[in-house]
Amino acid sequence: RDFVDHVETVDIVGVSISNLVAVWVYLACSFRYGSDDLDLIGMNYRKDIWIQRQQIYPAVGTKPANTPMQEALLKKCEDQGHAFTFNIDTNLPCSVGLQPAPEDVGKACGVDYEVKAYIANEADDPEEKINKKDTCRLIIRKIQFAPGTIPAGPQADISKNFMMSDKLVHLEASIEKELYFHGDPIPVKVKINNETAKVVKKIKITIDQTTEVLLYQADKYTKTVLNEEFAEEVKGESTLEKTFTVIPLLSNNKEKRGLAVDGRLKDEDTNLASTTLIRPGMDKGMQGILVAYKIKVNLLVSSGGLLGGLTASDVGVELPLVLMSPKPADCEMGDSYVMIFWHA
Repeated sequence: RDFVDHVETVDIVGVSISNLVAVWVYLACSFRYGSDDLDLIGMNYRKDIWIQRQQIYPAVGTKPANTPMQEALLKKCEDQGHAFTFNIDTNLPCSVGLQPAPEDVGKACGVDYEVKAYIANEADDPEEKINKKDTCRLIIRKIQFAPGTIPAGPQADISKNFMMSDKLVHLEASIEKELYFHGDPIPVKVKINNETAKVVKKIKITIDQTTEVLLYQADKYTKTVLNEEFAEEVKGESTLEKTFTVIPLLSNNKEKRGLAVDGRLKDEDTNLASTTLIRPGMDKGMQGILVAYKIKVNLLVSSGGLLGGLTASDVGVELPLVLMSPKPADCEMGDSYVMIFWHA
């Protein structure tokens, strides 16, 4: 039920259906921006980003060759099985959801993919009422794995002076590589050169997730997914060079409503949403939800003494961060993942 976005291509969706007559099937990519309760009062809480339909039985036109997995399933179905294939557009978004609050019920907002088979006279006749018992549906997930080559990490630096002083505090921060996998430690290298008489009281490292919702309104917001403070004191006219390790995890952010997470199947666990990778020429408006991360390193610089805390200043830099899932060893471009519906 996972279909991989290889950036240039997307795995085909191949399915076999058993013991059905007059069958249509569709694959829909939709954006959900409201709860199921809204549907009861006549409000539409879903927007179809992309939808494809085809007739499965009786068969029409020519079909692509069956995959080995489809052939195996068809043998089990014998003469009652009917295979079909969908090709997902490469411009479509990956599955991503917005985390509900603990008290929320129903399906979460976000982008999802649904395969539905149904018995009907026409593929999409608004006048025809389709009986619920004549349909079967399955949520699938479009995912994107990290590329094979990971560039070197970014570096940022700043020099700041303070009132009544011509001396500077220099801050430099860097990470070894541009991309890290979900759950992996992220070493952040920090260099401080304090030329002033002031004291660096502590170092704070935060990781922010910025989510941009594009479909129903221009909505962009930022949530902190990691916030750690380190009691490292750098006195005046001294230096510090040290690496701090941080790990942003969804398990530490379960209570944050609206946090973007990777799409999930049923109640299985998931992780923070992967960074959205945009190909050149891709329509951003089709992505539904864009996700990005940045690391912020801040120094709390104090004048010292009893009133030092009241006159403290911040010195900070930002580093872009890409969070993604690693590509499994057995996942090659063109792999087919096959599902089967059984009709009762």
